[in-house]
Amino acid sequence: MINAGIIGFGYWGPIIARNINSVEGLNLKAICDSRLESREKAQKSFTGINVCSQADDILEDPGIDLVIIVTPVHTHYELAVKALQNGKHIFVEKPFTTTSEQGEKLVELAEKKNLTIMVDHTFLFTGAVKKIKEIVDSKALGNLLYYDSVRINLGLFQHDVNVIWDLAPHDLSIMDYLIGKNPEAVCAHGACHYNNKLEDVAYLVLHFEDNLIAHFHLNWLSPTKIRHTLLGGEKQMLFWDDMDPENKIRIYDKGVDVKTSESIYEMLYSYRWGDMWAPRIPNSEALNVEFNYLKECLETGKKPHNDGLAGLRVVKLLELSDRSLKDGGKLIEL
Repeated sequence: MINAGIIGFGYWGPIIARNINSVEGLNLKAICDSRLESREKAQKSFTGINVCSQADDILEDPGIDLVIIVTPVHTHYELAVKALQNGKHIFVEKPFTTTSEQGEKLVELAEKKNLTIMVDHTFLFTGAVKKIKEIVDSKALGNLLYYDSVRINLGLFQHDVNVIWDLAPHDLSIMDYLIGKNPEAVCAHGACHYNNKLEDVAYLVLHFEDNLIAHFHLNWLSPTKIRHTLLGGEKQMLFWDDMDPENKIRIYDKGVDVKTSESIYEMLYSYRWGDMWAPRIPNSEALNVEFNYLKECLETGKKPHNDGLAGLRVVKLLELSDRSLKDGGKLIEL
């Protein structure tokens, strides 16, 4: 039995607690939150567990194997260091840390202690992303040409991070998982309309080898909530609408065929208009799948694909986006 303790019981904490209790082999032993109302809520919802106000009660408890950190990002590093130093595996809410230097230190410490880090990139465990990964890996789309993502809605404004740090970790972690390559350069453009320091609208572009380009539109000021991702391949194209309850993924047998005519020495383009099909997506709660996967990794010693290094890759891209924003959209090479 793996005993877990949760630090942070705001919006996401109760959902995580419920999913831990639904996984055989995981046991929720303690919940910590500095706010009285959150502790009262935890006491009502989960009887028979220890509810405390001090994180050290969980970090120093020898009966706890796994510490789940669901607190503001600026607190992640300090809590994670203490947990690892006390010999505990950690599950950390995204983004992993506030700087890549912090992330590197945590990864190094976990390796030294032979402990597991899992970063909560929840979308990787949705039926849609798992299906897209299967399709991309099968080469059904052919070589990828572009990756285009839109994540926009009205609010919620954050007071400590800009729209890229708030929304992009979802999409950057998905892209990192699906493509499996590191970009060669990053540039970002954004604007602050209601806060002089934090961008509320931003556009992020990543350049890869083989002319692959990825684009992310992130916006807190949209009148509608849109969650679209488009992957364009040489053979087929895939459209993912996370707001569509019926056909989240659509695959289009459309594209451009190029032929060379030696007689006239020019490219001849023809457009392919084929069928569209929507694969069946398994209906399961992503967090439940994620915690079952975490349990498997802890029991077998398997390294999770959303480990500290995956979290670190996302943080590095977020840092580079900040550098580019400050330099007026300058292209930053990795």
